[in-house]
Amino acid sequence: MGISIWQLVIILVIVLLLFGAKRLRNVGGDLGSAIKGFKSAMSEEEKKAGEPTQLNQDAGDIIDSEVTHKEKEKDKA
Repeated sequence: MGISIWQLVIILVIVLLLFGAKRLRNVGGDLGSAIKGFKSAMSEEEKKAGEPTQLNQDAGDIIDSEVTHKEKEKDKA
């Protein structure tokens, strides 16, 4: 019950008659540009997610200093 090759050809001919080859080429180019932009935005977000932010670095420094301070207190006792 799938679509045969002849049905696809008929659909393609109807679409070409309705929109024209030039307009379909423009739509294809626009769609390709949109996909490329989406992929680049996703890769930028993944890079940003992997990098520690300044807030995370500050929190890490505070935790490290607290641990060091508590270790020094244990050594004194």
